[in-house]
Amino acid sequence: MRPKLRRLFQSGLLLGVLTGCQLAPEPPVTRPAVRPDAGSPPQPSADSEILARHYARVQNDLLSRGLLRSDGGEADVPFTRHTLVEDFIRVALFDEYVTRGGNLIARETESRLRRWEKPVRFGLVFGETIPAEQRATDRAEISEYVQRLSRLTGLPMSMTAPEQANFQIFVVNEDERRRIGPKLRRLIPGIDIGAESTIAVMPRSTFCMVLAFSEGNASTYSSAVAVIRGEHPDRLRQSCVHEELAQGLGLANDSPAARPSIFNDDEEFALLTPHDELLLKILYDRRLRPGMRPAEARPIVEEIVAELMGGES
Repeated sequence: MRPKLRRLFQSGLLLGVLTGCQLAPEPPVTRPAVRPDAGSPPQPSADSEILARHYARVQNDLLSRGLLRSDGGEADVPFTRHTLVEDFIRVALFDEYVTRGGNLIARETESRLRRWEKPVRFGLVFGETIPAEQRATDRAEISEYVQRLSRLTGLPMSMTAPEQANFQIFVVNEDERRRIGPKLRRLIPGIDIGAESTIAVMPRSTFCMVLAFSEGNASTYSSAVAVIRGEHPDRLRQSCVHEELAQGLGLANDSPAARPSIFNDDEEFALLTPHDELLLKILYDRRLRPGMRPAEARPIVEEIVAELMGGES
């Protein structure tokens, strides 16, 4: 079993999905969310309960193999100035997929630098069946993470009401995600049917995803939406939050050479590492400009990395 992280930049759209292989399948069951009595909140459907058991098994399998690490890898995974430069070029300035005839084709291609140039306002939307305790935990962790991302990038970021947000975070169970269309259209005016469908039909192998949008052919983002499965156990849910929010800020690709990093499809690390913090600092350094290609950006990236890492070669 080997989970994969897949991303796409195309025509101003960033699509990032965290996917994993299947364990032993369980028979599909369709039962709507039910309300035990008039005073109780809606309960997850049978489909959602099956997914929750599946993802608990996935997490246990990954943890048993020493994956989904929550440390930063400082003790056993050193990296150099040279490797950090190469990791940034691959993660921030290449795309993993291209589109041909409306289909996605896995082909790494050179891209350009994309990021936000205005304050990012995060809105958090929970599905009705997400328990109150999980909501409180997620809200606290996401708020703390947003503050961390703001410090790293130097970009103003805050939590706000979804109606005032330009980066929506949905934490929803299966049936809620399937019916997400009206909320997406209300909170992200102008979202196209393709993006809406991509979210609504997420297969079980897709753990979470983020879509970021720009206006026209601009290289700066104007809105984004991340979708986190409510069925995930704690570490997988944290991993999705760290991955998708950081990716939605402009780190587009993954690289098998990036380590210690969440921008690597081996799932060794679950949470943003010191290596990844440096990637974000580089991305939002004002010496780099949205729209830059790798050849133009490389000498500037080398200069920034030399300053960040001092004398380490």
